[in-house]
Amino acid sequence: MTRHDPAAAPAAQGALPPAPAPDAAGLAFLRLPDIPPEAITAHMSDPRLAAHLPLLPPVWDAEATARLVAAKEARWARDGLGHWALLHRGAYIGWGGFQKEAEGWDFGLVLTPEAFGLGPAAARRALEFARADSRIPFVTLLLPPSRTRLGALARLGARAEGEVMQDGARFLKFRLDTA
Repeated sequence: MTRHDPAAAPAAQGALPPAPAPDAAGLAFLRLPDIPPEAITAHMSDPRLAAHLPLLPPVWDAEATARLVAAKEARWARDGLGHWALLHRGAYIGWGGFQKEAEGWDFGLVLTPEAFGLGPAAARRALEFARADSRIPFVTLLLPPSRTRLGALARLGARAEGEVMQDGARFLKFRLDTA
């Protein structure tokens, strides 16, 4: 896979890297505005998510979805990369991708509970994209301490870097080299 050179197609000119094409397993990546907002609202208001998303507001509604989509699209406009909607065999299963932070790029996935088992496959697909992008020599991952099954992270090559606090919540921080 060829690494993306941001100088060749800067985001300021409106040229964004393409989303990964659907794969043989049926995983596809779209932009969040391409998904009916009701699907995102239903996903994010599922009470099973709260156990693993300590920063999730207690009430998730259509306005929260609109704010989420606008914020993620603003990242695309500013950074030329962001979060995608994830589909499996044409059905929405969540969202995830990359977010530029002060020290590099953060990677995250927020899947519907029914799609939790697709996390490793979705992560591998997204990380293939990161490995092809010269702007992303590594990604960080923040997981709440409620996530105790971390074998998939180790198999991906992530290593623990300790704990961090973000907006009053404690997270386990991992780093995964992509270059």
